[in-house]
Amino acid sequence: MFWLFSRWTLTGAGAPQQPTILVGAPHTSNWDFVLMLAIAWRLDVDVHWLGKKSLFRGWRGPIMRALGGIPVDRSDAGRVVSEVVQQTRSGEVFALVVTPDGTRGQNEYWKSGFYRIAREAQLPVTLGFVDRTTMTTGLGPTFALTGDVASDMDRIRAFFADKSGLRPELRTEPRLREESEPFEERGTDDRGERDDEHG
Repeated sequence: MFWLFSRWTLTGAGAPQQPTILVGAPHTSNWDFVLMLAIAWRLDVDVHWLGKKSLFRGWRGPIMRALGGIPVDRSDAGRVVSEVVQQTRSGEVFALVVTPDGTRGQNEYWKSGFYRIAREAQLPVTLGFVDRTTMTTGLGPTFALTGDVASDMDRIRAFFADKSGLRPELRTEPRLREESEPFEERGTDDRGERDDEHG
């Protein structure tokens, strides 16, 4: 029903056939969450997303979990990777959605959590997009990260170069601070989990 009456058009690649980290960008509006769910339901993708524990308190908890939410304790962010690895080994095909450009605001860099999780869990990334210019949304290519951060980000930048997001003025250029600073020289708590109250 959503796609029948929506102005948006679903386009791009089909559902990934293996566990993946789904990079959702540009993330500039809460409506991105609605589009993500619509894409997942249409393509029959089992999506999960990370959110701070406070989003799951009280009556919201069951709803957030039913929509694929995974509560994250920021004091133990490393647990996220082990849980993702466990799901991978169980044979479950799922997409862990991460919005690395932050919470609906223009930032200088993307958060590197998606890259860290993908590399540590040995999962490919799938590029999901929202483009108001063409009123299209969907999934792009799925590919493995090489560990060459600059090269991998060049590929990601090329894909998102013409994607505007719902609010183009809030778009953040796909760039990681780690392109010039090795991961091991920075902290490990940047997992890119959601901060807003809409997943």
